[in-house]
Amino acid sequence: MAEPTLVVEDLRTWFHTRAGIVKAVDGVSFSVAPGRIMGLVGESGSGKSVTGFSIMGLIDPPGRVVSGRILFGGRDLATLADDEMRHIRGRRVAMIFQDPMMTLNPVLRIDTQMIEAVQAHERVGREEARRRARDALGQVGIPSPEERLSAYPHQFSGGMRQRVAIAIALLNRVELIIADEPTTALDVTIQGQILFEMQRLARETGTALVWITHDLSVVASLADEVCVMYAGRIVERGGVDDVLDRPAHPYTAGLIGSVPSRNQRGRPLQQIPGVMPSLLALPTGCSFRPRCAYADGACTEDPPLHDFAGGRQARCAHPLSGATP
Repeated sequence: MAEPTLVVEDLRTWFHTRAGIVKAVDGVSFSVAPGRIMGLVGESGSGKSVTGFSIMGLIDPPGRVVSGRILFGGRDLATLADDEMRHIRGRRVAMIFQDPMMTLNPVLRIDTQMIEAVQAHERVGREEARRRARDALGQVGIPSPEERLSAYPHQFSGGMRQRVAIAIALLNRVELIIADEPTTALDVTIQGQILFEMQRLARETGTALVWITHDLSVVASLADEVCVMYAGRIVERGGVDDVLDRPAHPYTAGLIGSVPSRNQRGRPLQQIPGVMPSLLALPTGCSFRPRCAYADGACTEDPPLHDFAGGRQARCAHPLSGATP
């Protein structure tokens, strides 16, 4: 088996605020192999995006990576200086942001931005860079890509701007892409097209992909593996079919039960009671304990990590019976 493209080991990213320490990412570990897609799912505030920003070296004060390793190409990204990370971003690792205006400069034409993105990392002529930019726009479903290269970001709709941002991430044939809910603003038809293209990219080029989302249906159709995050920690991980068909953690089961289904027409949707606790005041033991129907005295201790068949893991004192040890 090929060596993983990315290995995250016991990553901790904390924000030191006046109110206290916010442990946004607290002991996260996972790996992604070449050509594989890892889904990172959970409610808003679970630490998904901060995990992605940590990998990219984009954590600003008062936040910082306090411990753990982010191994990519034999190097620990968490130890690299800013100059070294700038040489890696865009050339070997790319990130697709949820807000496309974090990628696009509003006062520059699309062709200027895309050509600069190519030439910043490769010695190619302007015409070749422009051709690659045009092809990338066509790849993400933008009609008349040659004409749209001359447009400015404000001349695109929000969904079209997001497609441009995705195209920029595809320009340099990177080894790893971190995608932070990039299809949220897209209609269902275009979303399906983008998901298909991303799958094809991973399979054909060996690009590893970390897809951050709250949408389980996207993970089910896209990812090979999934990590479920809650309150800064991964509570369950494994193959996407195994986890979604036979969840071991009550939180995972709650997320799946909240998804509308054609098989339950006319029945009220299930929901997870309560809300995610503040990261400044987490309960002792299992963070999910106040919302869990299975919680008892054992859950006041730090939950154990159970191993299941197929390489699956779940952090729970009472894993559900659907999973096979």
